[in-house]
Amino acid sequence: MNFLIIGHSVVDKIIDRSKLSKKPGGIYYSAISILSQLGKNDKLFLCSAIDENNEPLFKEIYDQVDKKYLQNVDSIPEVELVIEETGERKEKYSAIPGNLILPSDDLNQFDGILINMITGYDISLTQLQQIRKNFSGLIYFDVHTLSRGFDEGLKRNFRLIENFNKWAACIDILQTNERELLTLSKKNAEMDIIQELLVSGIKQIIITRAEKGAAVYLKENDVIKKYHEDALKVKLVNKVGCGDVFGAVYFYNIIKNKSVTLTLKYANLCAGISTTYSNTEDYLNLKEDANNQIGKK
Repeated sequence: MNFLIIGHSVVDKIIDRSKLSKKPGGIYYSAISILSQLGKNDKLFLCSAIDENNEPLFKEIYDQVDKKYLQNVDSIPEVELVIEETGERKEKYSAIPGNLILPSDDLNQFDGILINMITGYDISLTQLQQIRKNFSGLIYFDVHTLSRGFDEGLKRNFRLIENFNKWAACIDILQTNERELLTLSKKNAEMDIIQELLVSGIKQIIITRAEKGAAVYLKENDVIKKYHEDALKVKLVNKVGCGDVFGAVYFYNIIKNKSVTLTLKYANLCAGISTTYSNTEDYLNLKEDANNQIGKK
C-alpha cells in the first residue's frame, strides 16, 4: 500500500523547565511514526520542504521515505516551544512559511493521505479542495496549528478558523485536541461542535485529551457514538510530538484494519509510549514497544 503525508518540516527549539534542546520537528514525527508501522509491501511518500542548513537533522529518517515530493527551500521555520507543566505550550515562529507544492501526478496511487497542519500554512483551503476533487481515498486531517494565528511578534495564538465548514467538507477523519476544537465553530459546547462537524460530511472526529486519553466520535445508523480510551500511565519524559504520533498511527492502522475500536486503542497506546522517549530515533521502536506492552497485559 502507498501512503502520502503532507506537512511542513520545522526545527523545534524546545524550552522545558529552562532546559533548551534543538530537534527535528513538524511532519518529522508523522514520518517516523508511520515508518515504525510499515509492512513489507508498504511505501511512504513525503510532501514537505527542507533546507540545506537543517537537512542533517532530518536526513536519517527522510532517507527512508520516498522523497519525490520533498522540496528544497532557502530556510524552514524554527519554532520556539515553551513547555508548561499543564495546558497548551507556547509557540513562537522565526518566519511564516509558504504553502507546499502538492503532487501533480495521480493522487489515486495512494491508499490514504495524511495532512498535518504543522504550521497552519502547509496547504490552503483551495489546495485541500483540489486534493478532495482528485482523490477518492481516505483523507486524514490534523487541525494542529491551523487553529492559531500570528501576532506581530510571530507568536501563535488561538483564533476562530474562518470558513472551517469548507475545510471540513473535504475531510474523512479529523483530529483535534480539546482547545483546537473550540476554533472550529462559533459554538462552545463540545457535542454541539461535534454534531455540526458530522453534518459537514466528516466520518470520524478524534479528540486527543493529553493525560485524559482520546475519543472518537462517529455516526452509526444516524446515532452519534463515542469511543474513549484512557491515557497510558507512564513516567512522562517528553510532551512534544505526542499528537503527531497518535495521528500517524491511527491513520495507518485504520486503513489497514478498518476497526475504530482497535485502532483507537493502539494509537492511544503508541502516543503514550512516545512520551517516554528522550531521543527522536526511539520512535522507530514504536511498533515493537507497543507489542511488548500488549504482551504484558
